[in-house]
Amino acid sequence: MGNVAVIGAQWGDEGKGKVVDWLASRADIVVRFQGGHNAGHTLVVGNETYKLSLLPSGLVRGKLGIIGNGVVIDPEALLAEIERVRAQGLRVDPETLRIAENAVLILPVHSALDRAREDARGDRRIGTTGRGIGPAYEDKVARRAIRICDLAEPETIADKLDELLLHHNTLLRGLGAATFSKQELYDRLLAIAPKILPFAEPVWERLDEARRAGKRILFEGAQAVMLDVDHGTYPFVTSSNTVAATAASGSGTGPSSIGTVLGIAKAYTTRVGAGPFPTELHDDIGKQLGERGHEFGTVTGRRRRCGWFNAAMVRQAVKVGGIHGLALTKLDVLDGFPELHICTGYMIDGKAFRHLPAGQAAQAAAQPVYEVMEGWQGSCRGARSWAALPAQAIKYVRRIEELVEAPVTLVSTSPERDDTILVRDPFEG
Repeated sequence: MGNVAVIGAQWGDEGKGKVVDWLASRADIVVRFQGGHNAGHTLVVGNETYKLSLLPSGLVRGKLGIIGNGVVIDPEALLAEIERVRAQGLRVDPETLRIAENAVLILPVHSALDRAREDARGDRRIGTTGRGIGPAYEDKVARRAIRICDLAEPETIADKLDELLLHHNTLLRGLGAATFSKQELYDRLLAIAPKILPFAEPVWERLDEARRAGKRILFEGAQAVMLDVDHGTYPFVTSSNTVAATAASGSGTGPSSIGTVLGIAKAYTTRVGAGPFPTELHDDIGKQLGERGHEFGTVTGRRRRCGWFNAAMVRQAVKVGGIHGLALTKLDVLDGFPELHICTGYMIDGKAFRHLPAGQAAQAAAQPVYEVMEGWQGSCRGARSWAALPAQAIKYVRRIEELVEAPVTLVSTSPERDDTILVRDPFEG
């Protein structure tokens, strides 16, 4: 059996948490490979609901969790999350969780700068969570970041803080925000070091050993392809690459180890924050989708914008994300709608497009071209087989397959883990 990488095929919040949790029962190791605590995965297990931001979802199933080097880590947020899930009965310790020693840390100065920049943008905000993700990635590529391994070297921390604060305090002052002292950050890092370092190791080595031993690895992405810093709706994107190729670089393994790529997509479309959204609905249907789907961001708590399924966007995500098959979630939310619309392309200034152009003005001007399908009157809720679905719901899924040019290999029909229709096990390739 091979490995599997799970990525979002829209703008995030597609229900990756449930799918990863469901797949984790077939895996030995679950790896987070990019993003930060701006991600949010909600897992419903029996009567317990787990809300995870940094911890790999496989921990809920007792699997070894790994946070890869591609993740930026707020150590205080991580420790708070560990304590919260421990209180819910999960075991999280250095035997169940390992963290890449070369992963970059998010510091309080990063989140302060993130918020100050967003405030300065005014009505041109990009919708960042303000948690310091972007500034931390900036420090990484500028080679001034403090990493997990630096926590074992107080002198290294002291030297790096000089350069880091020279940069960030200058920006904070220019934005009219409070600055940070070196001693404050130094003391906080030294205090947190003994709590974080026991989890640290060269995870690339563990993953290589696991691969050689034939163990099954599940790579868990955050956000989604259309939030990718290169391939998404820039600048309304996250600060990392979210495509499946990042699973290799973000965990320290070769690309041949990734295996099957499973893209997650809702049966409709949602987005949190600002940015283009061609199929967004501002009417009662959009409101119904939000209410039925309980569309509030796990991390932000903000109501998600809702709209019809955008096959043109998901087709683009399939191509650039390397997706082999789709997991279609929340099909039950569409129960009872008399008709359903699927976006098959766009019109921009009188010209037809099959994909969303890269230009910001063009993206904002894109008007969806719809194909209309009859809805269904029966219920998909809780269905666990094709036979349990209304015939028109099956037609809807089949049409999505044709339009996005990828097979639907899994269908989710409720938040419950077992309310899932499996067409093909991703671990079987």
